[in-house]
Amino acid sequence: MKIIIESHLIIKHWVGYFRVNALSEAMEATVWREGHSYSQAYARGLPQSKLKKGGRTSKRGTAIHFRPDTGIFGKKLAFDEKRVRDRLEAKSYLHKGLKIVFRNAKGAREEFEHPEGISELLPKRIAEEGKPPVHHTAFQLERGGETDPVDRNRAPLRLELVLQWTEAPSERLETFANGIPTTNGGAHEAGLKTSLHKAIRGFIEAKGVKVKGVKITAEDIREGLVAILSVYVAEPQFQGQTKQRLNNPEVAGQVESLVRTALEQWLLDNTSTADAIVARIVIAARAREASRAASKAVSRKTAISHRLNLPGKLSDCQSTNPDESELFLVEGDSAGGNAKQARDRRTQAILPLRGKVLNVERKAPSEALKNKELQNIVDALGCGIGKSFDISKLRYGKVFLLMDADADGHHISTLLLTFFYRMLPGLVRAGNVYLSLPPLYRIDIGKETHWALDDADRDRVLAGANGRAKPDVSRFKGLGEMPASDLRETTLDPTRRRALRVVIDGALETDQLIGELMGRDAAPRYRFIMEHAPRADADDLDL
Repeated sequence: MKIIIESHLIIKHWVGYFRVNALSEAMEATVWREGHSYSQAYARGLPQSKLKKGGRTSKRGTAIHFRPDTGIFGKKLAFDEKRVRDRLEAKSYLHKGLKIVFRNAKGAREEFEHPEGISELLPKRIAEEGKPPVHHTAFQLERGGETDPVDRNRAPLRLELVLQWTEAPSERLETFANGIPTTNGGAHEAGLKTSLHKAIRGFIEAKGVKVKGVKITAEDIREGLVAILSVYVAEPQFQGQTKQRLNNPEVAGQVESLVRTALEQWLLDNTSTADAIVARIVIAARAREASRAASKAVSRKTAISHRLNLPGKLSDCQSTNPDESELFLVEGDSAGGNAKQARDRRTQAILPLRGKVLNVERKAPSEALKNKELQNIVDALGCGIGKSFDISKLRYGKVFLLMDADADGHHISTLLLTFFYRMLPGLVRAGNVYLSLPPLYRIDIGKETHWALDDADRDRVLAGANGRAKPDVSRFKGLGEMPASDLRETTLDPTRRRALRVVIDGALETDQLIGELMGRDAAPRYRFIMEHAPRADADDLDL
């Protein structure tokens, strides 16, 4: 294996070379500097020749060739090529302008050069997590050895940081000190964590963001975060010989001071991005509480409850392929019976719900999960809830809320949407939740049949009749009163049905709106009604 670094590096200490030399049966060092080359050979740490000065050259750099001592490592010693390659590639991200050429034993050549530094490494790390970012623009910070604002006599710190929040359920903090990967963290990582917590808190307070019913922790703030931090310290103090942890206590305060101010200002300057980040954090906090409540509920059950127990009211489909399977949550047993007759038994499952489900916005997660109807939904979906949520275990690729096309039906849909947004946000973000749009009217004009969603849709159809025939208008009292053939044609048949996919447009605004309209405090709802009452048409009110 041959490694060539085509750049001039300043080596601060030679400890690594001393050790390699002592443990090698042969080693040769060549240095090109000041217009000449200099070389010397060693064996097991001892010089085998005097320093040789070569002819004139414009080349600059260092080459080290060594052969490990087989008496120490054995004759079957082999380098981990992938590990060496990955370490070299990481160095090229950490040092802008550095070009590293890697050649393996077979002669294959690979170059590593990243002019933008660690900002080019971040997308790679996010891709490895396998989850999309919450916001498009990453936060970047670079400070080049400014004087410490707290202690002006302290040696300056050089810092580079890039970070971005993703939908991943865990955090990934990758830190380096003086170009060395600090896998066990240390003072610089502690300073980063503190600055993240304080910057997010500062933004929430500055913007007056109201987060009701949940307490945000530092772990919630870091959930989904992918961050890369590189610092350069004048006198680094590492823990252990492998240097996996930075122990300089003053670095924590320096990192916190630099990052907190810059990150909080960045959030204030990019409010749409900041809102998406805060909404992600709120979702993490609610998921954590829901997971804790679910864990407590499971611990109270017997061993048999760990088996897959589907709800008794569920009429499951024959297919076990989530990509083609659909679950319809139907209002009432009567409508559920109708839907069972209208469905495609191979791919469509029906779960009737009894009355209006619980408003989870006014209940603690532990209380919400005690509700039988909501628990039936969770059991039928199979993907878990809270921290145990795993979308890969989802039994149905599409979940439809199928309610009557009246005020009560809209209310039940709103309650279910609140449940999914608060307790199963991953399904909403992934686009698995849909609102079915069953018709309120059937209009027969001659041999033509039209379906109308509401009064406005009915009037549009009637206006288009143009006196061709006398319209026959039928209003459905509910899904239970609709013929199964009509329900199949208008609402269940994938080729003819109408439905809306539920998406989140403005996560923070959505979170606040649900809190105001569905929460315990009636004052926000009163203000909402008073503000919008002048625009309400008396004909639209269901009294």
